Amino acid sequence: MSTESTSRRSRSRARRTRAFLASFALVIGALALAGAVAATVGVVQGPRVTSVQVDPDAAAAASGSRLIMTTSQSLAEIEPSQVTIEPAAPFAVDTSGRNVGIRFTTALWDDTEYTVTVRGVEGIGGGPTTTLTETFRTPAIDVHLLKRDTADGDVIFRTDLTGEQAVPVFTHPHIEDYRATATHLVVSVRTESDLPALIVTDLDGENERELPLPAEDGTVSALQAADRGETIGYVFTEASLGEDGGIESTLFTTTASGDGAATAIEVTGADSRVAEWRFVPETDSILLLGFDSTLMLTGAEGGTGTSLGSAIGIEGVAGTDAIVERIDGMTVVDLADGSEAPLDASGANAGVLASVLPMPGGDTLRATVLFDDAGLPVGTTVAAVDPDGQSREVADVAGADALLQTCVSPSARYAALLVAPDAVSNPYDQYLLPLPERLETRIVDVSTGQPVVDLTGFDISWCRVPPT
Repeated sequence: MSTESTSRRSRSRARRTRAFLASFALVIGALALAGAVAATVGVVQGPRVTSVQVDPDAAAAASGSRLIMTTSQSLAEIEPSQVTIEPAAPFAVDTSGRNVGIRFTTALWDDTEYTVTVRGVEGIGGGPTTTLTETFRTPAIDVHLLKRDTADGDVIFRTDLTGEQAVPVFTHPHIEDYRATATHLVVSVRTESDLPALIVTDLDGENERELPLPAEDGTVSALQAADRGETIGYVFTEASLGEDGGIESTLFTTTASGDGAATAIEVTGADSRVAEWRFVPETDSILLLGFDSTLMLTGAEGGTGTSLGSAIGIEGVAGTDAIVERIDGMTVVDLADGSEAPLDASGANAGVLASVLPMPGGDTLRATVLFDDAGLPVGTTVAAVDPDGQSREVADVAGADALLQTCVSPSARYAALLVAPDAVSNPYDQYLLPLPERLETRIVDVSTGQPVVDLTGFDISWCRVPPT
C-alpha cells in the first residue's frame, strides 16, 4: 500500500472526527441552551407543583396527616397567613427545600372535598410569586359497633353512617368490650372456661390471634387504644390475690401489632392500683387516677410521674387539656404545664351537669339532666359549648330514656349518644361490664343538631373508653 493512499485515509478520518465533534458540540450547546431557557422560564413563571402527597383516608381517620406539595424550586418560608383551606380546618405549615407541608391538626370531615390554596409562593432566590392549589376528597366514614345476645352470639359489626351496609366482622359467645386501633380490632372476651382473653384481628375480622395476659385467670377492664398507632392498654386484676397479694387493678400496655408480653405501668411513689386512666392524644403520656385519688401524668412505661393533685374522676382528654372532676367541681388541667382553671359554666343549661367531654378543636360536649318543679328528672340535653361559653343544643334525650355515654368522631363532626330506651323496663345483662339489654347509638351532626342515624348496639369505635 502506497504512502499516498494511507495519507488520504488519515485525512478522511480526521475530517469525519472533526465533523462528529462539531455536531456533538452543537447538540451539547442546544441542550445547554434549552436547559437555560427552561430555567429562565421557570424563574420567570415562579415555582410550580411537580408532585403532591396526601392520604385522604388517614386525614379523615385521625389528626396529624399531611399534604405535601413538591415544587420546581427551593422555596422561601411559607407563613400560615398564606394558606387557606376550604372548608376551614385547623393546620400548621412548614417549608423545607422544594416542599411545602400542610399538617392537619384535627381529623378532617368525612365525604368532603377539600381545597388547599397557598398564595404568594416565591422561590428562595426571589422572582415572581405563584399560587399553589390542590383539591382532594375524603372518604365516607365506617364505624364498628358491638351488639350482644344476637342469634349468632355477640357480634361486632362494621357499618357506614346510613346503617344499611352493616356487615358482621367478628362473632364470639361472650364479648365484654373491644377497641379499634388504626389497623386492628382488640376484643376482650370470656372463654368457655370463664377465663379472660384478648383477641386481635384485622379490622375485617381476619387473622385472629391472642395476646398474652399477665395471668391466666382474672378480669380485663378499662380497655383503651391510643388515638393513633397500635398501642393499647387495659387494667388487670387476678382472680385470686391471696395473702402475698398479686396483680390488683394494675394498668398494662402492649401493642396490637405484636404478640409480646404487656408492660405494667407503675409510677414511683404512687398507688399502683388504677381507678381511671387515659392515653394523652398525640403523645406517649398516660394520665392516671389512683385508688388513693392521686392524679398522675406519666410516660408510656411508667417510672417517674408528675402529680396533678387529688381528683374524683377523669372526664376526658383532648389535645393537652384534661377535664377532671375535683371535690370542688370540674376543672380544666393543661397537661403541658400543669396549670388549671375551673370549667367555664357560662354555656351550661339549667339542671345538673352529668358529663363533660372535651372535643378536638376546643369545644366541649356537655350532658345536663333537667328536672321539673317537683325535682323529678324530665330529660337530658346535650350541648356543644365553645371556649367562649357559647352553647348550641345538639340533642335531647327523653326522660324515659337513659343517656349512658357520649362520644365524638375524630373530626368532632358527629356525636354518638348511647341511649337505653325505656330505662325502667330495660334490665341489665349479666356481663362483667353490665349494660341494659336494649341499646341504641344515636348519631347527630354536632354543628346542626340534625339526626344522622340510629344504630342498634354500643361501643362505637369513636369511643375511647367503655360505657359506664
